[in-house]
Amino acid sequence: MPTATHTRAYVPIDLDPSDWGQLEPLYQALLDRPTDSIEALGQWLADFSELSAVVSEYGSRKNIDSACHTDDAEIEKAYLHYVEHVAPKIKPMYFQMQKKLLSAACHTELDAKRFGVLVREWRSSVELFRQENVPLQTQVAKLNNEYDKTIGAMTVEFDGQTLTLQQLSRYLEEPDRAKREGAWRISAERRLEDREKFDELFDQMLGLRRQMAANAGLANYRDYMWKAMDRFDYTPKHCHDFADAVERVCMPVIEKMDGRRCASLGLETLRPWDLGVDVKGRGPLRPFDAGTPQELVDKSAEVFRRVDAGLGEDFSTMKMGRNLDLESRKGKRAGGFQSSLQESKEPFIFMNAAGLDGDVRTMLHEAGHAFHFIWAAADEPLMFLRHAPMEFCEVASMSMELIGADHYDVFYPDDADKARAKRGLLEGIITILPWIATIDQYQHWLYTNPDHTVEQRTEAWLSILDRFKRSRIDWSGLDDVRASMWQKQLHLYHVPFYYIEYGIAQLGALQLWLAYREDPGKALSAYRGALRLGGKRPLPELFEAAGLRFDFTEATLTPLMAAVGEELDRLPE
Repeated sequence: MPTATHTRAYVPIDLDPSDWGQLEPLYQALLDRPTDSIEALGQWLADFSELSAVVSEYGSRKNIDSACHTDDAEIEKAYLHYVEHVAPKIKPMYFQMQKKLLSAACHTELDAKRFGVLVREWRSSVELFRQENVPLQTQVAKLNNEYDKTIGAMTVEFDGQTLTLQQLSRYLEEPDRAKREGAWRISAERRLEDREKFDELFDQMLGLRRQMAANAGLANYRDYMWKAMDRFDYTPKHCHDFADAVERVCMPVIEKMDGRRCASLGLETLRPWDLGVDVKGRGPLRPFDAGTPQELVDKSAEVFRRVDAGLGEDFSTMKMGRNLDLESRKGKRAGGFQSSLQESKEPFIFMNAAGLDGDVRTMLHEAGHAFHFIWAAADEPLMFLRHAPMEFCEVASMSMELIGADHYDVFYPDDADKARAKRGLLEGIITILPWIATIDQYQHWLYTNPDHTVEQRTEAWLSILDRFKRSRIDWSGLDDVRASMWQKQLHLYHVPFYYIEYGIAQLGALQLWLAYREDPGKALSAYRGALRLGGKRPLPELFEAAGLRFDFTEATLTPLMAAVGEELDRLPE
């Protein structure tokens, strides 16, 4: 329910967003209202934004509830009610609203600096919308709910405990190689139990998505998603160029890193369970007690206070339960995300913390998204203008990972542990770029070859995986695991084509990190200023506002990787 900080002017205070009978008259009244002057259009936009924010927050809360409790029948019922009976009815209404704005003669009088991007995006959405795609999108959402339930139910018995796969991952950092191997194998075997189910779910999604593209008159689902994701500023060729750059620049660096790891561990080759362990045989980093997620919150708040007093203050407003659900547990969706609650103007952070070093990076990352939303929403009353392109949203989050790393001593008082954590972050950036390229290139293949079989899909996956193969990692005897690794990448199911953003943004974040090292105050000022713009500028202009170059070719990647390499050389192992 709204509070004194977000009162309503158009939507009734007692509205039930789950009841279409209450929602429909509000949409219809807006459709019927005249917008024959710029003043009338402005009020219409304000009221439509208020209604959209109320509905958006309700839907976000249902999704959050479902993610936190995939095994709760009542929560699933409420979520599916929204997915099946509310969202499908809103979509055609939203389409009509977008058409209404574009057909209003006075819309050309809107301030181009503020509304230009919105008009461009709504025009593209109107061109793409097809009523017959709404039930197909509902079916995909239900399939994704099934995927989440399957993931959420995955537990194993290990070390005398019942563990989720996220909790099990902490054993991959144990010095005892046999224990690491046991944990890795039992996790992989558990995933393989559902391999056929994941293939079946994906096949159903492929068919539905292929039909959506055909309904919209497009050659394939890649073309459909390019329009749906408002990718005006780069093309599929740019994605292929990114993959080429990663192959040429990152893979030789990774080969050297793997060679050093082999030498340090006294191994001729690495096995998959050798990639997370400390090369000096030290125990896993434990930045906080896995059983007390509040410790993670408190220490993160201190990191942000050190970076900037305003950051610390903003983060401290987030409360467990209302804005945070952090610990891993059975029945919880995998992964992590930040959800923007549009009416209350509050963020929500979801993750699966298990007391690992990676949890710190996840928290800093998702907090970056939260800051982005808080600042954009604070300055912008219209919901439609708050959300930047995802390629820039990820700059906000990845930059916080890098900037926050300078204060790892909050989590690691020992200098050696701090260095280990920072090395893990930087090496992880180098190694994640080929994975981003792999997932992205795989998606291009999947949706430009829509009639493929499961066997052909597997063959294509392995071919792309081999392109970015790390020669020192021995996968012998693990063919099935390697062939189905893509199934654990949630983006392939939930948000197709949403992954290249991480690569584009990582290059932006690295540029910001270098600027921060030169002049912290200036870099943070540019960062905050660019994030406050929300979605009111095109993607290249947002990068420019933050002092960054919007380019993801070898020309940009090469010096950034060199800078990361220099920093790694300064860190003790």
